[in-house]
Amino acid sequence: MDFQDFLRHKFTHVVIGEFKPGKFEAAKKLYEEAVLTYTTGFKGAYLLQEPGTDRGISIIFWESVEDMEANHSQIYQEILKQMMPLFAEPPKTVVYELVCEITPQETEEV
Repeated sequence: MDFQDFLRHKFTHVVIGEFKPGKFEAAKKLYEEAVLTYTTGFKGAYLLQEPGTDRGISIIFWESVEDMEANHSQIYQEILKQMMPLFAEPPKTVVYELVCEITPQETEEV
């Protein structure tokens, strides 16, 4: 890793939404299918569910915004079309730049 790697920030695609009652599990399966289509620049994905509800947040990490856009393939678009009717209302979508990342430090057991 060189100095330039430390200057590069990841980007996140964040979607906040609520599904129709009982549709979260179906949406989760489609989400997993969509994420499996990602290749270049994909750094990881999280799907969070508010306990006891059909509300959730998707956070997908990308190397760059260009990589994120390049991964919106035809297969991805088809999966998204299947998912949209499951939402109670259109989700809120935002792209963020990751500007601070703190990870736990390894500790030695004595």
